[in-house]
Amino acid sequence: MKKERVVIVGSGPAGLTAAIYTGRAQLNPVVIAGNLLGGQVALTHEIENYPGFAEPLSGPELVERMKEQAENFGATVEYDLVESVDFSKGSPFYVKTMGGEYMADAVIVTIGADPRKLGVPGEKEYTGTGVSYCGTCDGFFFRGKDIVVVGGGDSAIEEALFLTRFAN
Repeated sequence: MKKERVVIVGSGPAGLTAAIYTGRAQLNPVVIAGNLLGGQVALTHEIENYPGFAEPLSGPELVERMKEQAENFGATVEYDLVESVDFSKGSPFYVKTMGGEYMADAVIVTIGADPRKLGVPGEKEYTGTGVSYCGTCDGFFFRGKDIVVVGGGDSAIEEALFLTRFAN
């Protein structure tokens, strides 16, 4: 079992930001990256609305820069999947992954979201280049185009209303 001061579960923007800040505090965080370094943003074809970048960049480029910055401050990124975290006894917390176990003084959970997929032909191939799971993030790219919002809950209605600013 590895003893760490900070274990961060998740490697999207929130997880990597946590790694930057805890790294700057000299806590030597370990980021358990999960299946996909960067989370959903890593699937994004073009990002134009991230502060500090005047020119568009891809999701993978942004994630790589964030990872490098976190590593420059002492973070370690582990490509593994978390199976469980035991918060029941307080600190130290126990984190079990597919590849090992950690005992940590602090655990930061940044697991993000995982949109429900439809499983229709083309969905996987066109994710990030026509299929989107975030109207607020990607609405700008659909200006003047015909779009379809799938879903029946409050989130789908909110996204559809927002998208009327851009698309048909």
